[in-house]
Amino acid sequence: MMTSRERVKKAIRHEVTDRVPVDLGATAISGIHVSELKRLREELGLETGAIKALDPMTLIAEVTDDVREALEIDCVGLFTGADSLGLTSDTYKEWELSDGTTVLLRDDFSWTKDAETGTIYAYPQGDTSVPPSAFMSSASLYFDNIPRQEDLDKKTEWDARKDYAGMYSVLPDKDLRYLESRAKELYETTDYAIIGSYGGGGLGDIFHVPGPWLKETKGIREVEDWYMAIYLHRDYLMDLFDMQTDITLENMQRYFDAVGNRIEVMVHSGTDFAFQGGSMIAPELYREVYTPFYKKVNDWIHKNTDWKSFMHSCGSVVTLIPEFIDAGFDILNPVQVSAKDMDAVSLKEKFGDSIVFWGGGCDPQFVLPSGTPEEVYAETRRNAQAFSQGGGFVGGNVHNVQYEVPIPNLLAEFRALHDTVPQK
Repeated sequence: MMTSRERVKKAIRHEVTDRVPVDLGATAISGIHVSELKRLREELGLETGAIKALDPMTLIAEVTDDVREALEIDCVGLFTGADSLGLTSDTYKEWELSDGTTVLLRDDFSWTKDAETGTIYAYPQGDTSVPPSAFMSSASLYFDNIPRQEDLDKKTEWDARKDYAGMYSVLPDKDLRYLESRAKELYETTDYAIIGSYGGGGLGDIFHVPGPWLKETKGIREVEDWYMAIYLHRDYLMDLFDMQTDITLENMQRYFDAVGNRIEVMVHSGTDFAFQGGSMIAPELYREVYTPFYKKVNDWIHKNTDWKSFMHSCGSVVTLIPEFIDAGFDILNPVQVSAKDMDAVSLKEKFGDSIVFWGGGCDPQFVLPSGTPEEVYAETRRNAQAFSQGGGFVGGNVHNVQYEVPIPNLLAEFRALHDTVPQK
């Protein structure tokens, strides 16, 4: 029997494994909500208590070894640095969600509550003297961005490097020391495949555009204006991407100096490029605006490391997959099988020799939250059998597991993945 590290290493090199390798929680886009993890732990008979959140906005949970062992998960994430609100405290405090889940958030997390609506507001870097950068409605269990955009009609100077100065920065020595120590510990004391992440590499990631971790936000921050900027302010946008890519390249070197080849994968882009029914951008425009920058980073990774390059994009990306491959990405996540033309068999036939599919379990919009365990198992098994043929598949949920998913359905999804043996 293969170890988890061997299983993932082979799968991402398009080799057949003894079973489908499985991920839960090794990245910020293949995780599980804190409330869902609490219920999962209860179902598994594991000790429950306050659940540590990796991020205060998405409220994605830290998946611990006891859960990985119970579900036979093959991957572990290497996380560090400030979160999406710019919080950096090394100590944590308890905070209760409206459903009663007790969460551990960093000590510098600050919030206020509107007495009339019940809306909760969170603040960049925990500073309540500046406007809030995120809100959680009374009906929600995670935070959404509050864009804080200057009046673009009155903007006289369009200098992206000034407007976004400080939005991306070089990894500090403190974080690098932690990465080095933690990677060494995981590599020497476990057989998990270690997955590295760098959150600053996604060009135009719409979750990051509003800058929820910044106290002051210049430039374009509203979603609608951002998507128009590729036509109205393309030079401005590409100047930002050029600056961001230079910082990313420096951080790739610093990251590698700290961890070497102990990690198998580097996650460095979470930008969404598609809707449910098709792509947001024409392939030729992606090739012009995004490929040159992503190719620089991916070429550096392939020249200097043994890592595989991992990107995330929701939606129907089928027309863009050739562009992702040409830009040098090795792995595509989350493989939204519920989107148009994202059928597992078709994707594998067209692109399975050139890119690894990571995720792709069960329809996350209808079948997983609303179907029966039997329906979840059947769909996941079909997808896993298709994606894993000949290798090139790491199974998991399609994006993060949300808080409304019935636990029996979630367990059925993972059982189907484990029951799948890749065929040559």
